[in-house]
Amino acid sequence: MSMKAIKFGLATAAMACMVSFGAVAQSNSTSQSDSSKSASSGSASGQVSAADKTFVMKAAQGGLAEVELGKLAADKGQSDDVKKFGQRMVDDHSKANDQLKSVAQQKNIAVPTEPSAKDKALKDKLSGLSGAQFDKVYMQHMVMDHKKDIAEFQKEANSGKDPDIKNFASQTLPTLQEHLKMAQQASQSTTAAKTKSSTTASNQQQ
Repeated sequence: MSMKAIKFGLATAAMACMVSFGAVAQSNSTSQSDSSKSASSGSASGQVSAADKTFVMKAAQGGLAEVELGKLAADKGQSDDVKKFGQRMVDDHSKANDQLKSVAQQKNIAVPTEPSAKDKALKDKLSGLSGAQFDKVYMQHMVMDHKKDIAEFQKEANSGKDPDIKNFASQTLPTLQEHLKMAQQASQSTTAAKTKSSTTASNQQQ
């Protein structure tokens, strides 16, 4: 075999080794990249901060209470405004509850399945009222509750860590703000109606 042929053979073998080494390096790089992506994805959908988890739990429990109390108002309310408001609570908060439950399941968060003891006590109290008295007490609580809810949802929307939970808070916030306006208007009308009713009763007695 000539010297020229030997040199050509060595050059070809060297080229093959370089190509093979490059393929291995590229494979390792791709594997590391995939591993990095997997780790990043795992951290994004893995642990949820304590603050975000607390928000989910409180929002879920509060949402259940709004639905229960809304059903009561739609049934027991004296004025049309209170009845309509109660039904709106049932419709809107049932939808929001389903959305939150879906997000919670993705995060492996077990949400409450019933209202808090405080809200249960409020329901019992309202169940014992009727007429204008029921309307007044229910709407007063709805104004207070929605002011508190808006503050909590606003905080989560601004400073939440989990993007999905934060997005839920942002999307739900306008609905809560609308509820507060409705509650304030209904509360004013029920207070005025109760005052008028008391004045009429007093005049009749005289």
